[in-house]
Amino acid sequence: MNPEVEIKELIAKINEYNEQYYLYDRSVISDYDFDQLLKRLESLENQYPAFRLPDSPTLRVGGGIVKEFATVPHRYPMLSLGNTYSDEELFEFDERIKKLIPNTLYEYVCELKFDGVALSLRYEKGELALASTRGDGKQGDDITANAKTIRSIPLKIHDSDIPADFEVRGEVILPNKEFERLNAEIVEENIQREREGKKPLTLLANPRNTASGTLKQQSSAEVAKRRLDCFVYELKGENLPFRSHTEALEVLRKWKFKVWEHSRKCADIEEVMSFVKEWGTKRHELPFEIDGMVIKINDFEQREELGFTSKVPRWAISYKYKAEAATTLLKSITYQVGRTGAITPVAELEPVLLAGTTVKRASLHNANEIERLGLRVGDTVSVEKGGEIIPKITGVILEKRSAEVPDFQYISYCPECNTELIRREGEAVHYCPNENGCPPQIKGRIEHFISRKAMNIDSLGEKTIEVFYEKGLVRDLADLYFLKFEQIRSLEGFKDKSSENIIKSIEASKEKPFQNVLFGLGIRFVGETVAQKLAEYFRNIEALAKANLEELQAVPEIGEKIAESVAAYFQDAASQIMIQKLKEAGVQLSATETAKTLKGNQLQGKIFIATGTLQGFQRDEIKRFVEEHGGVYVSSVSKKTNFVIIGEAAGASKVQKAQELGIPMISEEEFLKMLE
Repeated sequence: MNPEVEIKELIAKINEYNEQYYLYDRSVISDYDFDQLLKRLESLENQYPAFRLPDSPTLRVGGGIVKEFATVPHRYPMLSLGNTYSDEELFEFDERIKKLIPNTLYEYVCELKFDGVALSLRYEKGELALASTRGDGKQGDDITANAKTIRSIPLKIHDSDIPADFEVRGEVILPNKEFERLNAEIVEENIQREREGKKPLTLLANPRNTASGTLKQQSSAEVAKRRLDCFVYELKGENLPFRSHTEALEVLRKWKFKVWEHSRKCADIEEVMSFVKEWGTKRHELPFEIDGMVIKINDFEQREELGFTSKVPRWAISYKYKAEAATTLLKSITYQVGRTGAITPVAELEPVLLAGTTVKRASLHNANEIERLGLRVGDTVSVEKGGEIIPKITGVILEKRSAEVPDFQYISYCPECNTELIRREGEAVHYCPNENGCPPQIKGRIEHFISRKAMNIDSLGEKTIEVFYEKGLVRDLADLYFLKFEQIRSLEGFKDKSSENIIKSIEASKEKPFQNVLFGLGIRFVGETVAQKLAEYFRNIEALAKANLEELQAVPEIGEKIAESVAAYFQDAASQIMIQKLKEAGVQLSATETAKTLKGNQLQGKIFIATGTLQGFQRDEIKRFVEEHGGVYVSSVSKKTNFVIIGEAAGASKVQKAQELGIPMISEEEFLKMLE
């Protein structure tokens, strides 16, 4: 047979078998026969790579290694939903809909709230072009190679009438049976490791965390082994010919996406409540985890009319089922010290099975939370999983409290360095002020400095930093740049190759831009975005270090609290010494001059923010447009803002803030006239 023809026939046949299995749960061929077909296809594609097609099932097995996931903007923001746990709030949601679109008939669609990881899939000319995580809602990580290993995600849409490009939103999950299989494999491996005297591997915590961690694996081949699944629930694009959500779901089914088969259109809120209650019981029969139900207005025009608040759509809400609870003994309270010196109390519990996992510890957040709960060591407590993931103590079973249980006293001194704790005015958390002498703070700052979003020194990790610190090789993050190969090689467990890789990674980090270094310093309140704005504004570390509070607050989106924190950092003697060491090491402490393509300077010196839907711009386009004409675009309204551009369904909070501050609010047309 002609190899091109055979490849096409094999691809069609294997894709059909995959579709039957992953979409309809039907096995029409044995595993052995399926594997033989796949091997034959792989062999032919290796011999004739020009004949490989974009929807070949061989792409599902993965194999590529991704060292770093690129950050990509979302064409349409990935918004979160408002949550409720009560029937009353669901009826209140319905009352709000009635007031916003009075005298209008409307209907709802109810579908599962999957307990997984949100995913955006972009298709161009029918082929999967990009898969990205939610991230911060505006941008996420490009995980296309990993998403292609998920067999329920179509690689190519075979239909004669599809848009040129569109996006599909869905949730990646790990089915319960696959979660159990993976943990069973870990148990088996641990038996062998015990025989060899090796440290046992930790069991996977829950399906959601496992799915999330799997999607960020560097090896797509490893992702393929996890057998993730994906349900989709939304179709987005320009000028799509669908009037309702149910129409869009039917099209997604037609295009061979996996859509939950029991989603229901409801005529009123009473029907919604009935459906929610029905699945509150039936959810335990599902082969995957959910944590609630999503209720949406069906009609797209009505959605447009209802619009959005500053954070969530007004036309949808999430009803979350109450988490499972259990009771157990509070054995003790321990304390963790973070890199900022924040003290976090942790409840040490008698192990108890809860929502499929064994819970031994729970965060207590701060002293106020312990006081609110009235906790005492020795109490019997009620434990839930917040969002069915994070364990939390919700109350004390007072009738089981022994008369001998003493009152609880919060610690006054750091459990690591014995420095007296402080509590800043207006804050609930206790802090250890010994920044330069408290081991967890020092190690935590170094770990932050080497992290992917800072200096990305990938040959180092938490355990290696622990060893370096204990051996006295590093006492601050700048010491990394003065490590010698011989020092590392002399440590137990470090070979020539690993020692050489560490030195190379540290050396390579010197090329990281100034904003990464600034973020990596771990200055309180200085995250990625703030670091970028400070780097762009001051251009070098000397100018930033000399800046006073007024100069710091002149930077867009830098408020008093951030300015005070930055000024205090650079006034600290230990920080000054460390900055000098970084200079000597050759780390980038100045912003590189990049050629900006300016189309004009009509907006020079003016600060803008847009709210609502604009006719001529997508959300990320308006930012770029303002900057191309010399202006500054910010993400929140402040007294420094010059103009607020008002679009359709403008956010009420931004409008109110602009009115309070007396900031001019202009239309899109008025904004464009500024460029004339």
